[in-house]
Amino acid sequence: MSTRQKKLVGVVLKSQHIDKTAVVSVSRRYRHPVVGKTCTATKKYLVHDESNELKIGDTVEIGEVRPISKRKSWSLIKVIGHADGVE
Repeated sequence: MSTRQKKLVGVVLKSQHIDKTAVVSVSRRYRHPVVGKTCTATKKYLVHDESNELKIGDTVEIGEVRPISKRKSWSLIKVIGHADGVE
């Protein structure tokens, strides 16, 4: 993995539907340019999970890689925290 690679932290939303793929939700907070309020934006990423180890609710770190498929260009770097009580 390159040191210039983009890295994000998010939560797994889906992991069982597609083989070796998980859907990760990444939230970011920013200040609204006109109003000045703090806003939250959420984006979903398709992530390559080679060993199918991710479960719903896991907190993960993902990194940008070369395109694997049409919408999948992120890969799992590491699992930060496991979900408790979620199957």
